[in-house]
Amino acid sequence: MAETHGLMERLEKAVTRLESLFSDSHRSGGMECDGINGVNGSIAPYVEAFDRLLNGSVAEFLRYSKILEGDVKTHAEMVRAAFQAQRSFLVLASQCQEPQENEVAVLLKPISEKIQEIQNFRERNRGSKMFNHLSAVSESIPALGWIAVSPKPGPPPTFDTETPKDEGTAARSALFAQLNQGEAITKGLRHVSDDQKTHKNPSLRAQGPPVRSPTKSHTPSPTSPKNSPQQNHPPVLELEGKKWRVEYQEDKNDLVINNTELKQVAYIFKCNKSTLQIKGKINSITIDNCKKFGLVFDNVVGIVEVINSRDIQIQVMGKVPTISINKTEGCHIYLSEESLDCEIVSAKSSEMNILIPQDGDYKEFPVPEQFKTAWDGSKLVTEPAEIVG
Repeated sequence: MAETHGLMERLEKAVTRLESLFSDSHRSGGMECDGINGVNGSIAPYVEAFDRLLNGSVAEFLRYSKILEGDVKTHAEMVRAAFQAQRSFLVLASQCQEPQENEVAVLLKPISEKIQEIQNFRERNRGSKMFNHLSAVSESIPALGWIAVSPKPGPPPTFDTETPKDEGTAARSALFAQLNQGEAITKGLRHVSDDQKTHKNPSLRAQGPPVRSPTKSHTPSPTSPKNSPQQNHPPVLELEGKKWRVEYQEDKNDLVINNTELKQVAYIFKCNKSTLQIKGKINSITIDNCKKFGLVFDNVVGIVEVINSRDIQIQVMGKVPTISINKTEGCHIYLSEESLDCEIVSAKSSEMNILIPQDGDYKEFPVPEQFKTAWDGSKLVTEPAEIVG
């Protein structure tokens, strides 16, 4: 209890420090605050909208979390402090002119620290009975980073008919921005010997369903992206605000993104037979509608998402907390020693393999695609189905 109380005190002090930073910047002349976005001291419309969120969904979340008590209640208090810090930032933004780039980083640091506290609490409590709940909150809280997106977020992008009209996917795609890669990624990977491959070792197949190499040609399943008439688009690799855009790259195996920053995201869209390396640490990466694409990255503090893609290879050199695979056929993920605690979340996908470093090499483990569910008298119990034969 003493540790929790001390943590909450630090969170409250961080909120105060954010407000103090704003005030100090005004006095020192670093930021010009004259109520340019408010009228006669009135609250800006977007602050009012944020207050409605706080008094609605956030308040309801806090109320139910308090009832559950324990880890959930403690975690919820951290979330409350993070939202309070963000409101202070929005209030200042409504009263001041836009600060310099280096000033923005300082002003956003308290919010960033709160997000990190929330995620660290989850990691320290992996044995908690409410771990799944803590994970859901920890993986969602980076959404507070929307205030660092430039230019300001607009309506979700409208993709062409090759992308399913999934509003959830489109919304995430609008926030995240990613990079690019291809088949040449395998040049930087260790060789996996035959006795470690599931299709040549019966004992490994017992751990899950048979899988095929994502580089082999095969008949697309119903989950594969549909083919549409070829359209010519100019290739893109550029930094737009805080978002790296990597789009329409074809047969490019030397794509590299350098000089990254923690607040940046990467969005990779419709790249084919290409390879991308991202150096440094960034917030998140999304691979959308890509084929035969390879990605190598150092560190991601949020999430790496693979959506509506086929034959994807990813190598993690440092750390990443979560990798999400959705509506994808063929995905090989090479984890580093530092990233063995990474959570892999998959849905409507096939031919997924996780390669784990062991004794100077990699060992391949298939992600189950078939499950069996049974009623145990009080709840449904689901577990991977073993393939016989």
